[in-house]
Amino acid sequence: MDLACIGLTTLDILVRPVDALPLLEQAEMVEDISLAPAGTAGGTAAIAAKLGLDTALISAIGEDVNGRIVSLLLSDAGVDIEHLAKNPTMRTSTTVLPIRSDGERPNFHMLGASVMTTLTPEALAAARSAKVFHFAGVSFPMLSSDDTVQALASLQQAGVTVTCDLIAPQPNTLDVLKQFLPYIDVFMPSRAEVAVLLGDIAMQDALRQFVTMGAKHVFIKLGAEGVIGLIDGEITRFPAYKITPVDTTSCGDSFCAGLICGLVRDMNMKKAAECGIATASFVAQGAGTLGALKGIDQVLETMESI
Repeated sequence: MDLACIGLTTLDILVRPVDALPLLEQAEMVEDISLAPAGTAGGTAAIAAKLGLDTALISAIGEDVNGRIVSLLLSDAGVDIEHLAKNPTMRTSTTVLPIRSDGERPNFHMLGASVMTTLTPEALAAARSAKVFHFAGVSFPMLSSDDTVQALASLQQAGVTVTCDLIAPQPNTLDVLKQFLPYIDVFMPSRAEVAVLLGDIAMQDALRQFVTMGAKHVFIKLGAEGVIGLIDGEITRFPAYKITPVDTTSCGDSFCAGLICGLVRDMNMKKAAECGIATASFVAQGAGTLGALKGIDQVLETMESI
């Protein structure tokens, strides 16, 4: 296995373009309404599979129609869902996203079963067989424990590269994160998440703080400005491509998936980050989790041409 992802999985319901809500009960025609598997784990897994990685997902859904749909979409995307648990008492995490003409996406989220994701012994055994383990559930109650710290340590000791992304952190998430970071090879928060954790701080200083806490490499996602990273003690900026965005919903997840794909393909960290930027540029040019992404050849050809 190339990649095992654990954390948030949602069903995304996307409508575009929506620049204003219709008045009262009036109807308005739109260009597209679509469904997509998404989330810091589910979305990253789907994008990684599109890039050709053998990918498994460790997460949870409800025993409802939304869960059946997201399972089907993930399977169709080529993701191994053996460890996608079904929670009989909670509904599947679902998000409705009215995508604006400029690609921005306010959203309405229904919290669901995904927050109860656990790292079972069977899932941990599967993760040990992966080249990369993507930990995208830092704030989940069942994953914020000493057992998870020990699991991350065991994976790192087994030679698995451990990457990490955040979802909706709270200020107290930093205390939990400090326990995990010594076992994280690549930490990839967004600028907004950094502000929640560290307050008003320069991104260069934030990079250094996370490395001081234990992370080996850190990249902060800056939206349309690209990414800033700290690689082997050197700060590097990776500008975003000049594109016309259609939907920026999964850009952060696509950067993570692209970088992971680069690492699996034995790229150095700088080149892997460039692979992440290129992947995100194609995802942003279409609607939904995969956007206009066709596969790894498309990404590599673009990287070579720049």
